[in-house]
Amino acid sequence: MKRLIISGLAAVGMTAAVSAANAADFSPAIVFDMGGKFDKSFNQAAFSGAERFMKSSGVKYRQFEVTSPAQREQAIRNMAKRGATIVVGVGFAQAAGIEKVAKEYPDKHFAIIDMVVDLPNVRSVVFREHEGSFLVGMAAAMASKTGKIGFVGGMDIPLIRNFGAGYVEGAKYVNPNVVVYQNMTGTTPAAWNNPGKGAELARSQFGRGADVVYAAAGGTGVGVYQAAADEGKLAIGVDDNQNYMHPGTMLTSMIKRVDVAVENAFQDEMDGKFTAGILSLGVAEDGVGWTLDEHNRNLITPAMEARIEQARKDIISGKIKVSGYKG
Repeated sequence: MKRLIISGLAAVGMTAAVSAANAADFSPAIVFDMGGKFDKSFNQAAFSGAERFMKSSGVKYRQFEVTSPAQREQAIRNMAKRGATIVVGVGFAQAAGIEKVAKEYPDKHFAIIDMVVDLPNVRSVVFREHEGSFLVGMAAAMASKTGKIGFVGGMDIPLIRNFGAGYVEGAKYVNPNVVVYQNMTGTTPAAWNNPGKGAELARSQFGRGADVVYAAAGGTGVGVYQAAADEGKLAIGVDDNQNYMHPGTMLTSMIKRVDVAVENAFQDEMDGKFTAGILSLGVAEDGVGWTLDEHNRNLITPAMEARIEQARKDIISGKIKVSGYKG
């Protein structure tokens, strides 16, 4: 598997490597956010990376699944207090807890996914999700027979609007006249784990003529995918490769390599190579992309594949610049 690399911009803000704990003292930990490690999406991708590290290294890790916002900071602190040498916080909502606890334990290392915490002992891993969403937006527009497609987001925050913005850009790159319906599930963390609401929003978009819907909504997306399967429409997965969930109606998935980010954080700490600073990961770093496998091969024509792959190369070269959400 290709290692994630630091983008040029991120490298500028990178601090010097902080001396890590001796291998004998190494103790990794991870705090999953709302939705849990089996959400079939963002948290599960992080879980896969932690599990892969454990299998390859033989080192067990501590873990905690947050079920309420009040638990985040407490869980992170408990990990550090009980001897963890690195604690990974999964999701932007862990930022406040990571920042506070990292200041309390300057000799410990921390990593956060999807948010920046500017401290000398914290690695912040962010993704250019708009670039990956551009590619699946292209797929949606090419697969659509009605010229109408949809997007269902989870919690209404700039991060998720960035998924939607890239998706619209990619769709319009293929078809400038495409109609894109967009709905957010909610404004609280409960929006990440509401499959019923996801199904309801997807059915509403199908009812208005959409025949492909992209979900960037954590566990809520499960309802979107089921609605698409029930109605014989197409859906697009997110974060992890979700093509297997409903073969034949899952057009593709926009993957964020959260798994590799977690695995690398643990591995670098164990090897004494932990670095603090910002890792910005997009198409060029294989941090985001689209999936093609045995589950969706019949839905992606060779012509579609060729066009998407050319766009991927053009994003890497700078020929295509994906703007994303401007706020």
